[in-house]
Amino acid sequence: MTEDRISFLIQLAIRAGEEILKIYAEPFEAESKADGSPVTKADAAAEKIILEGLSDVFPEIPVVAEESVEAGNLPAVGDSYFLVDPLDGTKEFLKKNGEFTVNIALIEHGRPVFGVVGAPALGEIFWGGVTASDETAARAFKARIDAGRAVDVTPVEVRTPPSAGISVLASRSHLSEETSALIDRLNVAERLSVGSSLKLCWVAEGKADLYPRLAPTMQWDIAAGDAVVRAAGGCVVLAENGEDFVYEVPEGASKDDLRNPHFIAVSSRELLPEPVPAV
Repeated sequence: MTEDRISFLIQLAIRAGEEILKIYAEPFEAESKADGSPVTKADAAAEKIILEGLSDVFPEIPVVAEESVEAGNLPAVGDSYFLVDPLDGTKEFLKKNGEFTVNIALIEHGRPVFGVVGAPALGEIFWGGVTASDETAARAFKARIDAGRAVDVTPVEVRTPPSAGISVLASRSHLSEETSALIDRLNVAERLSVGSSLKLCWVAEGKADLYPRLAPTMQWDIAAGDAVVRAAGGCVVLAENGEDFVYEVPEGASKDDLRNPHFIAVSSRELLPEPVPAV
């Protein structure tokens, strides 16, 4: 990924976030998708901006975007494709707590090589991945959004966990019994909650050490945050066996094929819990 294309993707996420904030500031209503999850006109408005931008600059790369897939438009993809969630954390958006994000990720050969996560209501944006100048190393960054630009750019990286115990993240709106049971097996000093893909970004910037998700998610929910975590020195692995999380869109796929297996985002594999023996 070249620096000019990285800058473009950062600005694209900021522009989509600006459109979301216009709607956020006014009275709005939510509708329900077929699976019962909420959707607002902000989702569609942000996705339109992102799709048009990606089509202009990356016309050769297919885009798998949440609202388009919901409408039945899932393109065939090859080794490279974008994953887009124009408004992750719609429940947080409806609660007006600011913990929602714009997610754009580039997938190559099953792994997220670049991702940008914008949190427009919080005035924050994260990004990370490999660059054309150094494809052997990845770096992650956080910046403040000010007047439509990313300013005060700071590198971020996962932390060395405190000896007193780790900080574990749990979903504010989707905490499952399985996730709670896994957390209970860890040496936890602190439990944190935050919405949307910010959980992944918090692992990346060292605010937390581990984020287990043993509840339903989709590829577009996590891919951009996953890229930031990996670029910051952490990893995202399958909860079942600790293997690296792999993204794929099978030939002839439907929305159901894009559901994620249970996963754990973690600063270091050494923190992963031992597998529970099968009964």
